[in-house]
Amino acid sequence: MNDQSVQNNSRAKKWRWPLSPETVRSVLSSHSVLGLAFAAIIYIVCLTGTVAVFAPDLERWEVPAMPVVTSLSDASAARAIAEAAQRAPADTTLYLSLPTASQDGASLTAFSATYEHKWGVAADGALSDLEAVWTEFLIHLHINLHLPRSWGQFIVGLTGVALLSSLVSGILAHPRVLRDAFHLRLGGSRRLQEADLHNRLGIWALPFHFTLALTGALLGLSTIIVAMLAMLLYRGDMGKVYELFLDPPPKVDTRAMPIPDIAKLIADARARAPVAAPDNIMVERPGRADMRISIHSGRPQWLTQQDEVQYDARGQLIHQERPQDLAAGTRMLSGIGQLHFGWFGGMPVRIAYGLLGIALCIVTSSGVTIWLARRRDRGRPAPQWERIWAAICWGQPVILVLTAALAFVLPQTPLPLVWLGLTILSVLAAGMAKALPGPRLSRALQWVLVAGLLIVALLHGAPLLAGGQGLLVDLLLLTGGIALLLALLRSRVPAKV
Repeated sequence: MNDQSVQNNSRAKKWRWPLSPETVRSVLSSHSVLGLAFAAIIYIVCLTGTVAVFAPDLERWEVPAMPVVTSLSDASAARAIAEAAQRAPADTTLYLSLPTASQDGASLTAFSATYEHKWGVAADGALSDLEAVWTEFLIHLHINLHLPRSWGQFIVGLTGVALLSSLVSGILAHPRVLRDAFHLRLGGSRRLQEADLHNRLGIWALPFHFTLALTGALLGLSTIIVAMLAMLLYRGDMGKVYELFLDPPPKVDTRAMPIPDIAKLIADARARAPVAAPDNIMVERPGRADMRISIHSGRPQWLTQQDEVQYDARGQLIHQERPQDLAAGTRMLSGIGQLHFGWFGGMPVRIAYGLLGIALCIVTSSGVTIWLARRRDRGRPAPQWERIWAAICWGQPVILVLTAALAFVLPQTPLPLVWLGLTILSVLAAGMAKALPGPRLSRALQWVLVAGLLIVALLHGAPLLAGGQGLLVDLLLLTGGIALLLALLRSRVPAKV
């Protein structure tokens, strides 16, 4: 052995995994327990989040007649706000989202604690109803599971914490994580194949998984975090915590006041920040003397809008904020939503988020599949849980496709109740179907999913072939259905997991 080999061996022996074998076993056990406890809800949140990334495209798919503009003049923006102020109740806030370089289309939302309505905005500023009921159903399923908002967001936030903890414990429990980073055994034992897929997808996309889990936990637990800060710093006054990040509401003055010339204000805001482009306009308390108009603008090199100019009911400047005025923490907080939902970079970023989201769904699914396979190999099979897990992994995509078809055929159907009912029924039926092995149930649901994807794509896309919006989503559904069909035709029915 030459000197160089001795030196290399010496270096190899110097580095050791920082955890002892006993600690690694404990961490691996914790990883399994944590993953199993939250597996179903993590999977549902990840699955719905993966689809919800395409929310702008899904809205056009659901409402193909919605106008999609690539630019909106200041005069048209002013007309849209004036028209919305006439249609919406007096106490609502108007939020106009303008087309940007990465996202075309303009929309206007009127909202309050008890009211919300959304319109698409045409090039001349005319409004048309934008009722994308399935997209709204999907987004709320991802954000709060259709529970009361505070409780739902809290549970989803805990899911983000569980996912984050699972990622960290998963890395710590694998001393060979770097050595096996590209070791993928396909075509052999199904359990080893699932384990390799679980570990490799978890490692390769770790930065994305980590970012998604962290931002999801922060968004979901934001109310709890604010409440704790309020108790620690301001004797429970949550308003004072929010004032650290948000502007306090203007002093109440209910006297009637016409909306000032919005086009003129947009031009003024553009002149004050010439390197930034207006992204959205928010009008609080429209038509009142305590009205406040905020124009937010974005710069090409920034992830989120950093420029804000505020005007009062008379069109007088109240406040201007530029990137250099913001603390680093404020900049980071404003980017959490952008990072979590992929609201930047346009379609390429949405496609990347979609593919990485599918990878996260596979990691979650295979984790439980591996645990079930190990139980079977050790002579302690859990056929009932195998069927239930199959009903969740493949049943949830099937149920989402069914709700999409229902929204298309019967738009008044209460989708949250349909989803909840089908979810409960599918789990109960899977638990009681003793004669049906889990792998066969999984395969049967995959066939149903193929049929559902193809039917929805053809049912929705056929009328649009002559020209219309939404064909991209139909094409994705068709591609997904054909890809799954080919995979099913090439694979055999597994005798066991």
